[in-house]
Amino acid sequence: MDFYYSPRGSGCRTVIMVAKALGLELNKKLVNTMDKDQLKPEFVKLNPQHTIPTLVDNGLSIWESRAIAVYLIEQYGKDDSLFPKDPKKQALVNQRLYFDMGTLYDSFARYYYPLYQTGKPGSDEDFKKIETSFEYLNIFLEGQDYVAGDQLTVADIAILSTVSTFDIVDFDLSKYPNVVRWYANAKKVTPGWDENWSGLLQLKAVFDARNAAAKFLNFSGSGATIALLKMDLYNMSGSPSTRAVIMTAKAVGVELNSIQVNTFVGEQLKPEFVKINPQHTIPTLVDNGFVIWETRAIVVYLVEQYGKDDSLYPKDPQKQALINQLLYFDMGTLYEAIAKYFFPLLRTGKPGTQENFEKLVAAFNLLNTFLEGQDYVAGSQLSVADIVILATVSTTEMVEFDLEQFPNVVRWYKNAQKVTPGWDKNLESIKNAKKFLAENLIEKL
Repeated sequence: MDFYYSPRGSGCRTVIMVAKALGLELNKKLVNTMDKDQLKPEFVKLNPQHTIPTLVDNGLSIWESRAIAVYLIEQYGKDDSLFPKDPKKQALVNQRLYFDMGTLYDSFARYYYPLYQTGKPGSDEDFKKIETSFEYLNIFLEGQDYVAGDQLTVADIAILSTVSTFDIVDFDLSKYPNVVRWYANAKKVTPGWDENWSGLLQLKAVFDARNAAAKFLNFSGSGATIALLKMDLYNMSGSPSTRAVIMTAKAVGVELNSIQVNTFVGEQLKPEFVKINPQHTIPTLVDNGFVIWETRAIVVYLVEQYGKDDSLYPKDPQKQALINQLLYFDMGTLYEAIAKYFFPLLRTGKPGTQENFEKLVAAFNLLNTFLEGQDYVAGSQLSVADIVILATVSTTEMVEFDLEQFPNVVRWYKNAQKVTPGWDKNLESIKNAKKFLAENLIEKL
């Protein structure tokens, strides 16, 4: 089991701790990203996205740290304690994993990475996002010893890796007492903590060398509809995330009670909604009192809880790992690129920067590579990864973007429209959103 990594990387440290918890030995292969080892042809052949960590297990190549971590647990865990099979418990774990990637860790990267690259930290707004992220985490941990449920899970391990990264840059955690309490306990109960800290000290040394003048490291197929008592989806019509959930619900035969939340006028900040979701994000699903947010956590929950079979999200660890990998790719790379370039149109009437556009093209190039010789994005059949990425890719229908330069994507996109339940509803939402966008752009011009 080959593990391509850097001991300094947060994602790499997550996988190392999970492997330790499972009693697994990894054949560690150091990848020096400073020397561009990740761009060498032999590595790109293993992982065309050329990211670390990357795991190769008996010929299966898997990347995205959280997908690797879940794969290891599902494939080699003696029980399901770290990643419960119960759909509701698992949904909470997934929710926290996506929160870690898209909110908590992302806030670190935006504020602290620029200092390493340019000698200057991110903006005051970026720092505020860090504080907001920790405020959320502090709320999640109110009265809780673990981040997702009543026992240690992979979500604790991933978030421990992230929070400990903030620790070495002297970020003041004392303002978040629940986080401090959880952090002290997590260090004691998480296998592999010592190796995690060793990697962090290496990271600290690198930043110290780059910023010696700083006083401290201030990087300054549907069947019959299931009868439900109540399943509310708080959403904003037209958003890719909402459309992904709606198509998944259609695929498993679930009816959703759609409750519109207009984020343009701040409805997500109303006390009654914040009480439901303290992170005040949409979409948010309330299923008979069970609350879950983060799109990709919602779609997996719907499939696991209400799917007639596991075709959309197979129980086989290797198949599931590939799907998780693509879900994280969508959130952190593809959807992120679309949001950065196109979403400014709604606020300013102008798209993002040329750099944003280049990242968008790069993201589609990666997707094009993944789809070489493939009819689906993860495996040989339609999965939740196809549905989520279909919602993302179809967002380009609202704007001017040439998909023809990505022939594999075009081929997949045409087929996905035919085989994905709820596509017609998705297309209708896109047309309405496009009309709204056009009207608002006219007002801004």
